[in-house]
This record gives sequence, C-alpha cells and structure tokens, in this order.
Amino acid sequence: MLRAGIFQSNGAGLGPAERLANLAEAIAGQQLDLVVCPELFMSGYNVGSHLHELAEPADGPFAQSVADLARQTRTAICYGYPECDGTIVYNSALVVSGTGAVLANHRKLAIPPGFEQTFFEPGGKLTTFELGGMKCALVICYDVEFPETVRAACMTGAEVVIVPTALGAQWDQVAHRVVPARAFENGCYALYANHAGSEGDITYAGASCIVGPDGRDVARASDQPQLITATLEASRVAAVRQRLPYFADLVVLRPKLA
Repeated sequence: MLRAGIFQSNGAGLGPAERLANLAEAIAGQQLDLVVCPELFMSGYNVGSHLHELAEPADGPFAQSVADLARQTRTAICYGYPECDGTIVYNSALVVSGTGAVLANHRKLAIPPGFEQTFFEPGGKLTTFELGGMKCALVICYDVEFPETVRAACMTGAEVVIVPTALGAQWDQVAHRVVPARAFENGCYALYANHAGSEGDITYAGASCIVGPDGRDVARASDQPQLITATLEASRVAAVRQRLPYFADLVVLRPKLA
C-alpha cells in the first residue's frame, strides 16, 4: 500500500531552489510515501538554453537537496530534470527514497517533435523499481502515449506507472483519455504529474491525475497548482487483473494467408 501524491506546480520564472521550497511547503505534514513532480521540474520545461545551463548529473547538487528533503519528510520524491552525462544531456526523472537513496533514474525514451530534439538525446531502456511492496515503472510524458511501452513495463510486473509530464492545454485529451486507457488496458495505477499555468508560449493543461487499475480517476487536479493524493493498493491491481486477464489472454493476431 502506498500513500501517493502529485505536486502540480506552477514554477514559471523560478529557480531550482525556489521550486524545491514550494515542494517542501506542499508536502509538509502530508505523510506521503511518494510524491511525483512534473517533467523537468528542476529547470522548468519551456526554458530554452537554460536546459543545458542547469543540467547536472544524477548525483548533482539538486539531487542532493532533494535527498535531504526526502529524509526530512520520509517521503520518496520523483522529479524531472535535465541530466548531463559527459557531453550528452537527457530528459530524465529521478526517484529518491524516504531515506535519500536513489531508487531509479529514467531517461526519456521517445523525444517528441519540437525543441526537445534540439536539446536531448533519447534513453534506451525501461525503468522499474520497488516501493512500499509495489513494483513501479517510470516513464516520461511522450513515452506513455505509446501503448507498447506501458505494456512492456507491466509485463515485467509493474503495478504502478509513474509519468512526469509537461502537457500543453491543446493536448488535454492525453490526460483525460490516453492515460486512463493505459491504466485500464494494463490493470495498473497511473500517476500523471503535469505543470500548471504558463511558461513562455506554452499554457499547461494541468489535469494531473491518479488513475486506478479500472481506468477510473481516483484523484484529478484542475488547471491550478495543487497537491492531489490517493492510496494505492496492490490488492486492487490483483483483483482487476484477475477480472480482466489481458496478460494471460494476450495473443498476436496474424492475417490469414489466402
């Protein structure tokens, strides 16, 4: 069982320290097992060359500050950041445990058309980890829009799919339709963490959500900054997967030859 939260933040114009201070204020006293922040939470998403200027390794200064906050609140924290590995920069998401230990670091697999292709290289593997007795998969934004990616993660046993994102308002059908479909078709929880407000020429959709394994919302944000929370239960995943055994019944359909 996991007490999980999503921090839908409006960080336009803020530096990393200010963003982290806002997170600390939001989760104070919440007694969460996990909080998920948006894609590129550390730097901001639509910030141009600042993505490379602020990029740091997975064990960089911001990661150390997040680990300190995780220890203070006993809350695992997932957040997006620009990760530098030598001269290469990835759009990544890091998870630290409530003791400050690194649990996972995911590099975005699918880089969408637009400015991201100028700044980031794609990652090359699925990312899973264990937390609170549940197996979690970590993907970023555009990754979740490919059913094959989520299915592959859940075929390894993932019960929770965590998705830091930066979804513009014009793509709100992803938050309202695609993400619930991924949860339903895999019998998993989906934690979809978006930004709020505007950043440059992007207006974010908000609509962060925690979706149950039946594809129904457990919690959903408006378009304003807020923290949403829910309790995730492994027994609910098991019950849904028993009722609709998609994995057991999965077949590959081949056209019949004439």
